[in-house]
Amino acid sequence: MDDAIEKSAMRKIYLRLLPFAIFSYFLAYIDRINVSFAALTMRGDLDISAAAYGFALGTFYWGYFIFEVPSNIVMEKVGARLWIARIMITWGGLAGLTAMVTGSTSFGIVRFFLGVAEAGFFPGIVLYFTYWFPTCHHARIVSGFLIGLPIAVAAGAPISTALLGLDGLFGLKGWQVMYIAEGVPTVLLGFVTFFVLTDRPAQAKFLTEQEKTWLSEKLASERSAKEAVKKFSVMQGMFDAKVLLLALNYFGIVVASLGILFFVPQMIKALGVTDNMTVGWLTMIPYISGGIGLVGWGLLSDRMNERRWNLLAACVVSTIGLIIAGMTIGSWWAIVGLSIATFGFYGSKGPFWSMPPMFLTGTAAAASIAWINSLGNLGGFFGPWYVGVIKDWTGSYAGGLYGLAFLCVMSAVVCALFLDIPNPAAVRRQQLATSQAD
Repeated sequence: MDDAIEKSAMRKIYLRLLPFAIFSYFLAYIDRINVSFAALTMRGDLDISAAAYGFALGTFYWGYFIFEVPSNIVMEKVGARLWIARIMITWGGLAGLTAMVTGSTSFGIVRFFLGVAEAGFFPGIVLYFTYWFPTCHHARIVSGFLIGLPIAVAAGAPISTALLGLDGLFGLKGWQVMYIAEGVPTVLLGFVTFFVLTDRPAQAKFLTEQEKTWLSEKLASERSAKEAVKKFSVMQGMFDAKVLLLALNYFGIVVASLGILFFVPQMIKALGVTDNMTVGWLTMIPYISGGIGLVGWGLLSDRMNERRWNLLAACVVSTIGLIIAGMTIGSWWAIVGLSIATFGFYGSKGPFWSMPPMFLTGTAAAASIAWINSLGNLGGFFGPWYVGVIKDWTGSYAGGLYGLAFLCVMSAVVCALFLDIPNPAAVRRQQLATSQAD
């Protein structure tokens, strides 16, 4: 009976939440990474160097870092429906405002406030899933949600480059048209979010009473098992050794993945591809590979009910791909290396984001998930800036790719040596058996 109720409830929740989550993250990443395509003409129009461009676009992650934890704590208090709607409306508005920048300084300022506006969206959605999904579903639901990321890069590539081709429309540059056209849908979806999202399962009209009861009891049981091992305060959670090690692991992967993300179109153009639309189509290739890794590795991790060693394997694959790309930069084989690297980058996300909810609950989970993401996403500043500096210094992207590969090695070492997070239910059973034996 419980199996039938579980299947019915999970099917309804997946169908209700997953399409919204995918589409919203698709828009989030379109608005975050369209600068990589804008750079094909924007840098020349505004006379911005590769290093200044990398620095300015990276300021997004400082705004993100500063405001992410407060944002997630607010969401825990006021509810996802209101807070995620607010996030989407403000970030969509600022994404469109990027069309008004006049140089590297104004570009950096707008990017910083875009990070402030978007802060809390990703960890907020990850936290929101913990209100609806038992632990055994975490890797696949996070992977399913994050499929919006490689889709945004793959589909966003031809969309963004096509919009670049509308140069002169309404007297605007092509990159200005692109920023405005891609910001408006996010604002509209923000208003829809307020009316569509449901804060908690108990409020869900699309679930039967039996399904609500089963889900509430299942989630309460898992929460009790975690809190019986240890219940964290907000500060204890944020500065727990496992949380900081997770952040370090994530930092290495994010520096590497975002270090190449914003420069892939320019790497492809350096191969001698002169048509921006063709650059957009070719940019899809690595991120189609990333989407396959994301979904496939999330399903594998859930079926194995194992996180740590799947995460380690993804870090190793990322390293190998970046080394191949560095060795073959300037040739078409570099796209193969980048495709292997993105397979590992995105394959790591399902196992990784299933690990914090294994030992964190409540407001501590809200703060710590945001803290991990904000510390890790500082890599979004350092990665593009580092690759831009190395490119200006050496005239090649190869040195930057090797440096990013080293950071993936660091993430792999952290995972292999330190990220041992026991299953809380197993720990609780062991504690009970020990107390009974005594």
